[in-house]
Amino acid sequence: MKKTELLVTPTKLEDILPLMEAGADAFVIGEQRYGLRLAGEFNREEVEKAIEIAHEKGKKVYVAMNAIFHNEKIDELGDYLRFLNEVGADAVIFGDPAVLMMAREAAPNMPLHWNTETTATNWYTCNYWGKRGSKRAVLAREINMDAILEIKENAEVEIEVQVHGMTAMFQSKRSLLGNYFEYQGKTMDIENQKQQKNMILHDKERGNKYPIFEDENGTHIMSPNDICIIDELQDFLEAGIDSFKIDGILHSSEYIISVTKLYREAIDLYFEDPDLYEDKKGELLEQMEAIQPENRPLDTGFFFKETVY
Repeated sequence: MKKTELLVTPTKLEDILPLMEAGADAFVIGEQRYGLRLAGEFNREEVEKAIEIAHEKGKKVYVAMNAIFHNEKIDELGDYLRFLNEVGADAVIFGDPAVLMMAREAAPNMPLHWNTETTATNWYTCNYWGKRGSKRAVLAREINMDAILEIKENAEVEIEVQVHGMTAMFQSKRSLLGNYFEYQGKTMDIENQKQQKNMILHDKERGNKYPIFEDENGTHIMSPNDICIIDELQDFLEAGIDSFKIDGILHSSEYIISVTKLYREAIDLYFEDPDLYEDKKGELLEQMEAIQPENRPLDTGFFFKETVY
């Protein structure tokens, strides 16, 4: 059985090497002009360097182009795809069909991963995009474990599942907070990550705090909890899920590295002997809880219908 890929989102170029040492098999990087909700901003020079570093160790780099594009950006897509093809990106992540159509002209041999974050909820849709050139489908975060296993059983493409990190609850193409502050005669730099970490929507009635993330693609309100299923991986591993994603958005490099080490251990234990994983998974969860920020409780997302918002 092929070992499940451990896919990680680094915050900066300097994260690549330590994340590989921690056990990452692949990375999602890019720039917000083309990709949604990235953990870090990578310009072209950094994308090229990241690919070079990863390939030296036999790892992969996928570049995000999963924004929804308006007419004014369409002419840029071919140039960016040609650049990614030249520097050896292992795949392009897309949600807008414009990227797929442009890739056929600009980079016809480039592998494509379909990721809309919301509509990959059944195997027919996954296979539809597979027949049009997609090698992988990134499943929606709002479906349960049984549905994911059913999709994997019937899918003709690779299946990627997020197993750790926060998820987006809401997105507007408008910079709602930026516009609000501008209206007040104030300024707000939406690229300032430190400031973003302090932008919170506080629901006092439920005691929840929702991080607010703004980038060039608009305003994103994130989940109050982090998904964590490090102790519930066995069904996915047995089913042959192709890739587990750790989303590091709004988390520190140190945290992402620690999380990567724990999931690396979990995957390796299972493939060595499923009983070893079964014996250790409770301890792995305890270690995860020990490093979790106080304001970010862990839950199992929608895998068992625990998350409600």
